[in-house]
Amino acid sequence: MKSFAALTLLASAVSAHYTFPALVYNGETTKDWEFVRKTTNFNSHGPVEDVKSDAIRCYQNAPGSEGAKTMSVKAGDKVGFRVDSNIGHPGPMAFYMAKAPEGKSAADFDGSGDVWFKIYEDGPNFAQSGLTWPSDGSREVSATIPPCVASGDYLLRVEHIALHSAGQTGGAQFYLSCAQIKVEGGGSSKPAGVSFPGAYNAEDPGIKFNLYYPVPTSYTNPGPKPFTC
Repeated sequence: MKSFAALTLLASAVSAHYTFPALVYNGETTKDWEFVRKTTNFNSHGPVEDVKSDAIRCYQNAPGSEGAKTMSVKAGDKVGFRVDSNIGHPGPMAFYMAKAPEGKSAADFDGSGDVWFKIYEDGPNFAQSGLTWPSDGSREVSATIPPCVASGDYLLRVEHIALHSAGQTGGAQFYLSCAQIKVEGGGSSKPAGVSFPGAYNAEDPGIKFNLYYPVPTSYTNPGPKPFTC
């Protein structure tokens, strides 16, 4: 029989896990999985740990959109995700977009290929006592859709990398979701992209990272630099 202390520790670890099930736009929060593709962890809230698995793309519960709708948003606007329940681990936040190819909509685009470009990343605050992150404890996270990207259907991917166990290879935890959006009023930019899986390696310095000792004085975000207009 497991001890009470062990069960308490397990419950605490699980409660620190999270999902991104709903979009936030123009001050309104959508229903869960209305515009976001349902993720495999919709019940468990557990992470992806293998950066070479297909789950690192959108962590989908099943192939296809599973009935998710596509939200119309304006280029240059902020689009956010609700966090269920909050970001309970330290680490960096990133947002990526991928444009559906000609002849496909966001709903029938699987996100394969070198199509993902980063539109946002954050970094830590450094102190002698340790690192803190802008997203620590957040219940909502957002990024601005670049005003110059071409109008059309996109997948919008949110990603948070939990680094509390990342001192060993395979210890980083990835929490992510993909939403379906239609960008209106955009420009003509079609940024180059990376693939998921493919963009990350388990040994990347921003993924294999000792968060605690010695206290880090620098951090390198994995993946490409954010696209700017």
